[in-house]
Amino acid sequence: MTQKQSDGAGTSRPALSGPEGGALSHQRPRGPLWRTARPFRAVLVGAVGAGALAALVWTAATGFVEPYVALAFCLVIAVGELARITLPGSREVAPIASAGAISYAFLLTLGAGPLHHSAWQVVAVVALGVALGELPHVAVGRSPRVEDAARRVFAATVLAVAFRPVAEQLGLVGPSVTATLLMAALVLLTWFADSLVAAVLRAERLRTRLLVAVRDELRAQFATGAAIGSSGVLIALACTVTGLAGLLVFTAPLLVSQAAFRRHAEVRRTYLETVRALSRVTEVGGYVENGHSRRVSQLSHGIACELGLAEAELLELEYAALMHDIGQLSLREPIAGGATVLASPREQRRIAELGSAIIRETGVLDNVAETVRRQCEPLAGDGDEGVPPLGSRIIKVANAFDDLVGENGDAERRAAVLERLRMDTDSEYDPRVVDALASVLARV
Repeated sequence: MTQKQSDGAGTSRPALSGPEGGALSHQRPRGPLWRTARPFRAVLVGAVGAGALAALVWTAATGFVEPYVALAFCLVIAVGELARITLPGSREVAPIASAGAISYAFLLTLGAGPLHHSAWQVVAVVALGVALGELPHVAVGRSPRVEDAARRVFAATVLAVAFRPVAEQLGLVGPSVTATLLMAALVLLTWFADSLVAAVLRAERLRTRLLVAVRDELRAQFATGAAIGSSGVLIALACTVTGLAGLLVFTAPLLVSQAAFRRHAEVRRTYLETVRALSRVTEVGGYVENGHSRRVSQLSHGIACELGLAEAELLELEYAALMHDIGQLSLREPIAGGATVLASPREQRRIAELGSAIIRETGVLDNVAETVRRQCEPLAGDGDEGVPPLGSRIIKVANAFDDLVGENGDAERRAAVLERLRMDTDSEYDPRVVDALASVLARV
């Protein structure tokens, strides 16, 4: 079953034979050109785009009510969209734009005069503001995530359609307990609906389980949703007394919150980039192949999503996968090709323990260190500690696959390596993880 085959870097790997094609075929799927891997995203963007266009045409044809007020809110939304930020988990948010959209949907009076703009006008103003705010980003090559922009317009649409007719029927023309409670209830329901939409988009993008994505989104969006929703209601109520001045005055607290969110995102991004840079030390030193840590991390992430790991667990797994080979720095001579799967069990355990000790020195990555320490253990565990953590089992499979396939393995070799891993699921590799790997590779 084995012969020696060069990997193109001066080292050799076992050349495996196995079944051809199968789930690992790289042929492009045949079918209509309109098919997409993310149908919900396509439907959301298409529906919101069509609704926004219809609202713009209708409002332009019938005329804007209080056009100067509409222009002021449109500009605030545009500025907020221009200052959008990306939070951990690749979540694109625009707190000021969203709060401005909420407040315009809820606006009943401005100073002493009542406002009677329709839900159609709210959608038109919000859509126009979002589009204007995205133009500078597009001009410099920072294309927006259209699904996130569509979600912001969608949330404003839901609020306007639900609130404006009810406010007319109840005769709400100014601040009152009824108006405030109605606004708060609608904000809460809309936040929940938006979180569900975001969860479906996330599950579709990462190929993870929907319930896991729902929990992640509800947890991740709670802080930003509370800040945005409360600010939107506050601005709408304040403008009834102070006029347009309230729009500027009560946007200031949201600016502070947005700065804090941005700082948190930058710290986390810097931390991850530091870990990625540290993982390349083994590659620069010639201990592993170039790109090995990155490929293992990507495979591990795909497997973990397939198995339904939560977002916090995915982050720890990414750290562990990037640094899983850092213990090789203690070796006097590198392993041939850096393939730890070809080393003796004793050598693998030593590398894992030394890597874990290095990671523990940070003082903040104890879970990551434990995952790295137990990555080489057999399926049943080693000693009295029991079965290794799921993250360790995932890294073990991903590392073995990349060690045996390398960067440019063809479909036949990938299928053969996958079959070899399946043959060792009784003692070495978790069969669930191997099956998840097969599902990930089928989508490559």
